[in-house]
Amino acid sequence: MNKKIALLSTILLSSTLLTACSTLSEKSVANNLATDTNTVVMNNYPTRDRVEYVFNCIAKHGGKLDYIAQYACGCKIDKIAEKLTFAEYEAASTFTMLRSTPGENGAVFRDPAQSKDLRTRLKEAEAYAESSCFVK
Repeated sequence: MNKKIALLSTILLSSTLLTACSTLSEKSVANNLATDTNTVVMNNYPTRDRVEYVFNCIAKHGGKLDYIAQYACGCKIDKIAEKLTFAEYEAASTFTMLRSTPGENGAVFRDPAQSKDLRTRLKEAEAYAESSCFVK
């Protein structure tokens, strides 16, 4: 019972931290968009997808639900959001996951120039995030 409570508390804390850390005021976003058209709006990723990314990141880096891992993985998705819009991130993730599908069915995800470009941009964004957020 205590493990369930601890896990639920951790999930709630993670989602709260992710939401609080990644939001920008609408006024700030409007100012950024008005001054620089190349700025990516950081709050365009749904919370569900941010939390899913953080949990996958934590699992990939040892599975410890401590504050440091949660913060580093939350930071990582924020840094990726600086480089890619959510639509680009979602497409790049889909292409990456499904590129190993064998045969002609996998060619749709593996071969198009858009697929290669988005996978490359996602790798670059993840490398930038790893170096910025000290994920171990």
